[in-house]
Amino acid sequence: MYRVLYPLRTYLIISGNKEKANIMTADWVVPLSFKPFLLGVAISPKRFSHGLIEKYKEFVVAVPSVEMLKDVWIAGTRSGYEKLKEMNITFVDSKKVSTPSIAEALANIECKLINKIKTGDHDFFIGEVVNVSYDKEFFEKGKPNIKKKPLAHIGENEFVSFEEKIYKA
Repeated sequence: MYRVLYPLRTYLIISGNKEKANIMTADWVVPLSFKPFLLGVAISPKRFSHGLIEKYKEFVVAVPSVEMLKDVWIAGTRSGYEKLKEMNITFVDSKKVSTPSIAEALANIECKLINKIKTGDHDFFIGEVVNVSYDKEFFEKGKPNIKKKPLAHIGENEFVSFEEKIYKA
């Protein structure tokens, strides 16, 4: 029944460090606080990334575009470091954490782990945002440019982006 909440924005979660980084796809990412700026991501303990976040106490949330769909799919359907050989991403140094960011992403949100909460079959990692970098064309005038096509997940292998029409209340 959780699928009634979809479509949800899709993100790439990078864990590990510059020498050994991993990427997973996640839809369950949520802002939690303005001050301090906190983000939460729900990750199953079965996932490889789960152990890396516990070990290194940090992670990066990357915002992919529709052009990154193949990489998003690989990151979400394969486990471990080997999948990186199939992906067309470029790791770049993050500014405030040792976990790398993704050059092709629309934005990279660097987080230091401050808490982990057991929530059923997933653990909820809470990170304090220590740096945000982004494509200037994606985030202009204080809001995202949907023409850059950030992804949202419908379910299984189906994704959407956003139409250019803006509805105002």
